[in-house]
Amino acid sequence: KGGYAMGTVAGVNTRRYHGLLVAATRPPVERVVLVRAIEAFVEVSGHRYGLSANQYPGVVHPQGYQYLTQCLVGEAVVSEFHAGEARIQRRLAIHPGKNAVTVVYRNIGVKTVKLVLSPLVCHRSHHANSSESDGFPDGIEFRASETVVRIATPLHILHPGAQRTPVEGWFYRFEHLREVERGLNPRDDAFCPCELRYELHAGEEAAVVCSAEGHLSPFLPADPLPNPSDALALLREAAEKFVVVTENRTTLLAGYPWFADWGRDTMIALPGILLQTGRVAQARQVLSDYAGQMRDGLIPNRFVEDGDQAEYNTVDATLWFANAVHQTLEAEWNQGFAVRMMKALDDVLEHHRAGTRYGIALDPSDGLLRQGVPGAQLTWMDAKIGDWVVTPRHGKAVEICGLWINALRVMELLANRLQRPSEVYRELAERAEANFDAKFWSETLGYYLDTAEPDDASLRPNQVIAMSLPFGPAKGERAKRALGVVARELLTPYGLRTLAQDDPHYHGRFEGPLRELDAAYHRGTVWPWLLGPFVTATVKLTGDRREAKRLLRGVREMLTEYGIGGLAEVYDGDPPHRPNGCPWQAWSVGEFLRAMAQDTGEQP
Repeated sequence: KGGYAMGTVAGVNTRRYHGLLVAATRPPVERVVLVRAIEAFVEVSGHRYGLSANQYPGVVHPQGYQYLTQCLVGEAVVSEFHAGEARIQRRLAIHPGKNAVTVVYRNIGVKTVKLVLSPLVCHRSHHANSSESDGFPDGIEFRASETVVRIATPLHILHPGAQRTPVEGWFYRFEHLREVERGLNPRDDAFCPCELRYELHAGEEAAVVCSAEGHLSPFLPADPLPNPSDALALLREAAEKFVVVTENRTTLLAGYPWFADWGRDTMIALPGILLQTGRVAQARQVLSDYAGQMRDGLIPNRFVEDGDQAEYNTVDATLWFANAVHQTLEAEWNQGFAVRMMKALDDVLEHHRAGTRYGIALDPSDGLLRQGVPGAQLTWMDAKIGDWVVTPRHGKAVEICGLWINALRVMELLANRLQRPSEVYRELAERAEANFDAKFWSETLGYYLDTAEPDDASLRPNQVIAMSLPFGPAKGERAKRALGVVARELLTPYGLRTLAQDDPHYHGRFEGPLRELDAAYHRGTVWPWLLGPFVTATVKLTGDRREAKRLLRGVREMLTEYGIGGLAEVYDGDPPHRPNGCPWQAWSVGEFLRAMAQDTGEQP
């Protein structure tokens, strides 16, 4: 539904987004932290040990990570603690399709232990902070084996077998260290409704279910842990997490924890996340849903987290939509779907020829697509700080013109298959193709300009997209030469830099307060998703599938070094290339899956 559980291996919540239960109250958005954590202590042979960990100003208490001996992450998170004579295993799993989580503590030692649990409850947006002054809860209901916290989204805490003691008190001044780094308010308070006590003999366990959907039985997956050596299996499992099916639509989340569903991200991620995992019907549904939201020939850029309105400030999402339609029909032809998509693409063409929002229009002089108005960020390099658009890229952007030509060829192909007139698409594509190199190629530099009219010769990775598309216009010896420059100056083991290191605007580290993060976002920072187009361009231009495999060989390490089981949004441009940004990014996973299947021959 878009909800999640997120934390650190050590058990310390370092972000405001961390929580044992973060529920999507209007799936897949309006996500609310309901349970921050469960404070846990174990008592054995007269000693008391804390198994959890909380950061307060200047101190961590308790320090349960001292007793953590292993943590395995898959469909469940399985942790083991050795504290004195106590041996405790904790298993944690989200209920599939539910805003609910089960936590099971098992005594895997030989000594009888007493377990003391304190659920820590919040009721706040995952973008915000919680305080006692927020005025919750509205009440507590103590039932047999269940405690209900009355808030806007009622929280049911099921605790069969527990000896419960009402607390109804507050824990104050938790601190989120990652929010300190970002220059944001790091403080959080949490409400404790009750204390739960269990006596566990060897082999016995205590289960706690936290649910925003009423009374639910405990859930744990039968096979919670994947084979850690199977990168494709790990990617498949990661892909599944981004697919959200609600009563109204099917969509992809752009990333966990803070992104909602974005048009551009969805269209780039869809071929890998849905098509390469056999979910063709869901791909058709996603594309149909976005087509239904089209306005003035544009699909939405994003759906806002806290409202019903879509935003349309994007030039490329609609062009990526055309590419996703093509790949979906290549995966499995469906006549009815093809007819509906042809109608949508004709609407795209009509509005782009006439001119649509944000200065997006076909230039009749050369057949290429121009875009841009002051204050608008329309390409994927979309960082904006106040009124400052960091990388405006107005005019004719190299990958936008490549995507435009690709979209025209998709329309031509689709019209032919539907036995409809296709001359208009072919003629428009041929005119744009004939002028692409004249506008973008620099013989002096040996690569393609990033934008034309106005010309920007900054060395960026966007030209690789124009090389990699099914009907991309950047081809032949010029493209091979440019690919070599990109490989030499922008390629890292984790993706492509967004700007060459010798550029005066280059930022080598993605760190600091929000303004500094946005300033670095597309000015040197490495993006893993770009490795997908780079690998595809390499195979198209050189035929070297062995090199494609070599380029993707680091994926297993990447899946375990930041958001465990996922791929990060970004890495530092400078070595050692620390992972950063969103820990589980959809298009990173999608492009690795797509490239591994299409360009290396490995089958997801």
